[in-house]
Amino acid sequence: MALLSTTEWRAAEALAAIPFTNPFLPERVELERKALGAGYVGVGPVLVLRPGKTEEEMFPELSALRDRTKALVAMLRKRLDEGRDATPAELEVYEGLALLLLYLRHAEKFTPLVSGPKASDARVAPVRFWTEFEADFGDLFRLEGRRLPSGHKAELVFAGLFQVERAFTHIFEKIVGGSKPAALLRAAVWDSIFSHDMRRYLRVLHRRMSDVPTLVVGPSGSGKELVAGAIGSSCFIPFDAEQRKFAAGTTELYVPLNLSALTPTLIESELFGHVKGAFNGALDRKGWLEKCGPYGAVFLDEIGELDGSIQVKLLRLLETRQFERVGSTQTLGFKGKLIAATNRDLANEMKDGRFRHDLYYRLCADQVTTPSLAEQLSDRPEELRDLVGFIARRVLDPDPIASVEVVEEAERLTEEVVAWIRQRLGDAYPWPGNFRELGQCVRNVMIRGRYLPAERAGDRADRPGPVEDLLAQVREATVSRGELLGRYYALAFHLSAGNYREAARRLEVDWKTIRDRLDRGFYARLKDSPGPGRS
Repeated sequence: MALLSTTEWRAAEALAAIPFTNPFLPERVELERKALGAGYVGVGPVLVLRPGKTEEEMFPELSALRDRTKALVAMLRKRLDEGRDATPAELEVYEGLALLLLYLRHAEKFTPLVSGPKASDARVAPVRFWTEFEADFGDLFRLEGRRLPSGHKAELVFAGLFQVERAFTHIFEKIVGGSKPAALLRAAVWDSIFSHDMRRYLRVLHRRMSDVPTLVVGPSGSGKELVAGAIGSSCFIPFDAEQRKFAAGTTELYVPLNLSALTPTLIESELFGHVKGAFNGALDRKGWLEKCGPYGAVFLDEIGELDGSIQVKLLRLLETRQFERVGSTQTLGFKGKLIAATNRDLANEMKDGRFRHDLYYRLCADQVTTPSLAEQLSDRPEELRDLVGFIARRVLDPDPIASVEVVEEAERLTEEVVAWIRQRLGDAYPWPGNFRELGQCVRNVMIRGRYLPAERAGDRADRPGPVEDLLAQVREATVSRGELLGRYYALAFHLSAGNYREAARRLEVDWKTIRDRLDRGFYARLKDSPGPGRS
């Protein structure tokens, strides 16, 4: 006789699959819908951070999921305690339900350890709620005379739930947007942390996932460093049940290095370290690979800029997980995770001999591609307002829990910025600087009330200079006689003299007068003329 009715089994099977499903894929939403039936509320097909929304508004199903899971666990537990037979599939479903219930009961207790001032306390001080969790785990997982399929220990599940909470928080807060490309990016980052098979991850991969490097590619300004930060801050950290401590605090895990800002010598020294006497004035110094530790990650931004000699050393590191400090023959081991990023086309770089084929094939086992801002807006044009709102909140106050005053001011700034973009840049503006440019646009409008984008390739011939602008105003009869004569003399003398000051000396006026006469008409027209490239 089955432990559950057909209706109960359908709900239990859906709920039991949730702990093993990527939370950023539509499958997760479908599981919740299937489990809750008519009680499902939902917020749309894409799980996304909405500025100003409460947790209840963003996750309206949490309470219902907890109640439904608790009821099914109690029902199954009662029937198992009565001595009813259970198939392996039924025991697997029970285990999935128990994992989900543990997460729903204890997830928020991990929050202070994920970010903020207590983020390193997990390594320094005992985790107080471990005793409560261990008792709850024992009550759910120790069945009289039965062994659950996985046989997981409480400390592994505890560490796993902590990692899930960290990964979800970092991905959810760092990779925003409700478009399909943004949703797929969040899902891809989740897979980079856990793989697509969470059951396999819990069985063995949690010990080996750091061995696999991750390569993040995409256009400049598209958020590659945010992706790297989410992955690098979410590595598995074992938990010591006897000491009630994690092996590392979360604030010491992730080390970013921008290679394009360093010379080859400095890159080598920063990465590998050096010993006393390696070069003039050198003392013993650990590099970031040595400091990283087994549960951290080193992020190499702009890896396409690497000098060939360092590419060879990096290749050896990836192949053997070993390296030496500069000037030393002592071999050291690297146990952390390596994340690299580039906006270069590595296929072309390899073709031209600037990037090693063997290094690329060591890096590309796990690859994440960040979409451009234009791709996201093309999929969902209304996304612009949400993204501007997110940036406005962060610009006015980086604290995720903002005051009512900040929220209201961010709303006003958002309206101002979006109106400027719509009127002056237009919906077709391609945002060549991606999210970095959008952030600067928000700051420019906030400070100066306008945003003047840099010239884009192909725009130069179409963008009027002072001469073309003056001729256009003459043709359109939009300039007075006095203004025309003043600007004509200023322009003529400026073209002859080559600069404002010499033109002003010849006309015997202040140089700022020349500048204002030439620039006033030009920028006024730009300000009043909507369309791509003009604001």
